[in-house]
Amino acid sequence: MTHVVTLVSNSARPVLDDEILHIAARCLPAAQPPQWLDHPIAADIRFTPASVDDDRATDTRLREALAGIPIDFILQTVATRRKKLFVADMDSTMIEQECIDELADFVGLKARVAAITERAMLGEIAFEPALRERVALLRGLSADVITKVIGERITTTPGARTLIQTMRARGTFTALVSGGFTLFSREIAAMIGFDTYRGNVLIIENGRLTGHVKEPIFGKSAKREALEFFRATQGIAASETLAVGDGANDLDMLLQAGLGIAFHAKPAVAAAAHARIDHADLTALLYAQGYRRAEFQQ
Repeated sequence: MTHVVTLVSNSARPVLDDEILHIAARCLPAAQPPQWLDHPIAADIRFTPASVDDDRATDTRLREALAGIPIDFILQTVATRRKKLFVADMDSTMIEQECIDELADFVGLKARVAAITERAMLGEIAFEPALRERVALLRGLSADVITKVIGERITTTPGARTLIQTMRARGTFTALVSGGFTLFSREIAAMIGFDTYRGNVLIIENGRLTGHVKEPIFGKSAKREALEFFRATQGIAASETLAVGDGANDLDMLLQAGLGIAFHAKPAVAAAAHARIDHADLTALLYAQGYRRAEFQQ
């Protein structure tokens, strides 16, 4: 069997059962009996496509068959499913907030800044000018607020630490790449357990934000280039890379990875990525690689 479909439900509200697995198996040519990775949360079905170009057709059949059922699925080749490089977006992916929106709350502009953030993540406006505009609104804010936001407002996405700890225990190199700020990504990378991080640098003078960010801005192309850099320096094949994100500025990175997963993402990103997670938490990325619950690290 050359291919595998991994079906995953939300671990807090698992719904995966034999009937759903049977529905999925009927969409797959030469399907093998399902193998549970974590009953009743995740299972694999291995199969051999009718042709080398059948992946998109298989994806469509599965999506139509599972419509209305809160189940995610990831379709890929078996040979390269375990990844050696993992690159992840931060805001609304590895954490549940948008850091810049939380900073804006301290100057009474959260709604205004959040609206710009949403348009940028949808791809309606370019990321770089949108970031400059939002940072300008933070001029004069005490840099001490960043520590307060991290301590009081930032929560990691369910499954985040388990995902990173499990992959690192198996030798995967992990990198947090953020269109946000290094003052956040440095702390959050350490909190979750990433090997390294990248992000934008806020300019601070006399303990206060100047309203400017260091150029060039770490945006859409920079995320893709970071993935390429880590792959080259670690000597990892493109097929052995995994990336995850939710916004338009993540899409180039997702498409460059061997497997790019849109996590609770904007519609255009979810439609274009190799796979999408709409229901499950971040441990779905472990099941996608064939990890069983007993192998998870906390």
